[in-house]
Amino acid sequence: MGSGSGSGGGNGRRASRMLAVMGAAALVVTGCSASGADPEPATSQAAPAAQSGDGGGARTAQPVATTEADWQPVAQALGRPGTLSDDGLVYRVGFPRNDLSVRSDDVQIKPGLALGSYAAFSRYPDGTVVMMGDLVVTEAELPPVTDALQAGGVAQTAVHKHLLAHEPQVWWSHIHGAGPDPVAMAQTVRMALNRTSTPPPAQPGPTPEPELDTAAIDAALGAKGSNEGGIYKFSFKRNEAISGAHGVLAPAMGITTAINFQPTGGGRAAINGDFAMVAEEVQPVIQALREGGIEIVEVHNHSLDDQPRLFYMHFWANDDAGKLAAALGNAVRAHNVSPTG
Repeated sequence: MGSGSGSGGGNGRRASRMLAVMGAAALVVTGCSASGADPEPATSQAAPAAQSGDGGGARTAQPVATTEADWQPVAQALGRPGTLSDDGLVYRVGFPRNDLSVRSDDVQIKPGLALGSYAAFSRYPDGTVVMMGDLVVTEAELPPVTDALQAGGVAQTAVHKHLLAHEPQVWWSHIHGAGPDPVAMAQTVRMALNRTSTPPPAQPGPTPEPELDTAAIDAALGAKGSNEGGIYKFSFKRNEAISGAHGVLAPAMGITTAINFQPTGGGRAAINGDFAMVAEEVQPVIQALREGGIEIVEVHNHSLDDQPRLFYMHFWANDDAGKLAAALGNAVRAHNVSPTG
């Protein structure tokens, strides 16, 4: 796949890259202890298959506000604390792959750019808890992670890549669970993580300022970014409601367009993330990105039963940050989103 992104790899190497568009497969998850050893497996309930006529009350149910205390058993099962969204609708726990040394296009990938696993939980009025997430795994880790998930009650809804021409080979597996017992789902995720080298949580260090003209990037994207560990990040939510089988999905569950800038020196940045689009927006967004020399990595679904159906497109470039921000801004305006705030 050729590109004018200026990432320095040469046409021959780019031509060797594959645009891996992988379909989703339904599989299912369970259990683990703070020491890293697996406990007796707890069985969580798998999400029911979406029904063709499932457009009524279940899909319009809104998630309910919760407190940090509500999710402490989940944090204990996962072996690390999470963060509750400001509106109380989503409890999200991150598992950055600080153990991996991944390079793409001669760029050393920081965990905050593209190597962050997570699990997010949301509760509905009938007591159902929905869990969604994404696990970053090496190629060798993927089969045992799949087996651990299959042993419990959490589904894999997509398996694909977020980066081009990277070493070692890394895969991203989206996960989904639903039922009355979020602890069982958390135990399952923990058991899957124990099949990887994902490290325990680390004490946060100093946050370096990104060596970028962030004001110019903000202006190009029409939003204010945030500095997370030296990675400059943006998040945009869909302007229409997106629902799953159990109700409306809050944006913090992962139903967003995410854009990340990792400074690479001299005003340049590596960019990665994904656009969340309905079908008719896919081609205009591709065109806007390609006009700025940004490469397309993947186009795929993350969920099995979302309505309206969303397609996610991962992208990559390493070039002048201002040039990339202008192209990304055009792509943002080509689909129906607004800043998450």
